[in-house]
Amino acid sequence: MDTLVELHDVTKRYDGAPVAAIDSVSLRIEAGEAVAIMGPSGSGKSTLLNLIAGMDRPTSGAVLVGDDRVDQLSEAGAAKFRRRQVGMIFQFFNLLDDMTVLDNVLLPAQLSGAKAREARVRADELLDTLRIGHRRDAYPARLSGGERQRVAIARALINKPSLLLADEPTGAVDTATGDEIGQLLLDLNARGQTLILVTHSPELAHRYARRVVHIADGRIASDTPVASDTPVAGGPAVSSGPAAGSGPAVNRTGTGS
Repeated sequence: MDTLVELHDVTKRYDGAPVAAIDSVSLRIEAGEAVAIMGPSGSGKSTLLNLIAGMDRPTSGAVLVGDDRVDQLSEAGAAKFRRRQVGMIFQFFNLLDDMTVLDNVLLPAQLSGAKAREARVRADELLDTLRIGHRRDAYPARLSGGERQRVAIARALINKPSLLLADEPTGAVDTATGDEIGQLLLDLNARGQTLILVTHSPELAHRYARRVVHIADGRIASDTPVASDTPVAGGPAVSSGPAAGSGPAVNRTGTGS
């Protein structure tokens, strides 16, 4: 299995903070893995996710995703990297209220320059598979929390990313809906999608990941596999696109464009 994500001795310090948000973290994630990042509030887990996504820069160390040295990318280069390689799911959905469901899903494809017809076919397939196709012309304010998160998942998958990042994806929905969202993520991973899940919930981590990394005070406290005793989801197949592999790590270079 090829390594997709690598962090080498990564530290992140914010101005005025007495301690580092992330402190000398090294981590490797293989293509096709489902990894849960756990820890209390303020432990650094969301900062770690932002560094992997290129939404923040480390103070020191190297962050690599596929062939990209993420920590060396310019702001424009990081935006292109996210459109090409990363799908993101947020706790509070981050949908645009003045756009329909379909337009929300299509937005990343439009920003990446995808052909309109192909993007529309892909969006319709995702919405139908996620059982939200009948709401494609609705606005987010008219949707339930579960429906909004399904739209957010479709948006995250529209460009067939090699890496799916989920930050507390069930935190703003009820338990039953959270279970459905978790099963969707499990189903995606079973079909090859690399997943990094940030959560406070040990139950969520152990049900929907195959490895749990505990963060405490900005450091990795433990990194353990999860026994594979949870049955693979039997829901509809959500096509995420092929997972990207990667070559050797630290000598990969970022693009500045």
